Amino acid sequence: MAKNIVWHSAAITRERREKQNGHQSFILWFTGLSGAGKSTLAHRVEEILHERGCRTYVFDGDNVRHGLCSDLGFSAEDRQENIRRIGEMSKLFIEAGVIALTAFISPFRRDRRTVRSLVHKGDFIEVYCDTAIEICEERDVKGLYQRARAGEIIEFTGVSSPYEIPENAEIVVDTGTQEVDVCAHQVIDYLVEHEKIAAPSASPDSSSSVASLHGG
Repeated sequence: MAKNIVWHSAAITRERREKQNGHQSFILWFTGLSGAGKSTLAHRVEEILHERGCRTYVFDGDNVRHGLCSDLGFSAEDRQENIRRIGEMSKLFIEAGVIALTAFISPFRRDRRTVRSLVHKGDFIEVYCDTAIEICEERDVKGLYQRARAGEIIEFTGVSSPYEIPENAEIVVDTGTQEVDVCAHQVIDYLVEHEKIAAPSASPDSSSSVASLHGG
């Protein structure tokens, strides 16, 4: 870390932003193999949250590598740095009162633990998109698995590089056989049950919603 720098606290706190929004801010971290449906599910969950008046933003793996992480490759070190940057960015978003949804393979448990450690307990919700690799390969319109098996792509997760299945994910969704809406509502149900967002029958700015902030 650079020397001679000082953290400046915001005049508008996270709690005030959450109160204005009527919901907690947190990270929904979608993880799974390439082709497991992470991005599709993250965007569907965001649509539902948006319809309920929540402030949200999806960090998509490919999109981030077009800008914020365009200087990184796919070595173990670069993958670690990619996840570190996304973790730090997501932390800033939840401080801004926004629900950050991230869709990254993030294959290594240590990297996911690192992001979890950046935020308060309950702010990191790991969503494991559980899909058999055979199904992921069937969905692979880019032909990445085929190229990886031909040796054209090195360090490809699930083929020449491991994917470490989450041991204690808050949510496990069967994105291999279940419809996306079924999986999305499984995520939403978890958020309602843990008082991260208001139940559909409740007003987004109701006192019960605001009172539950930081209760999860």
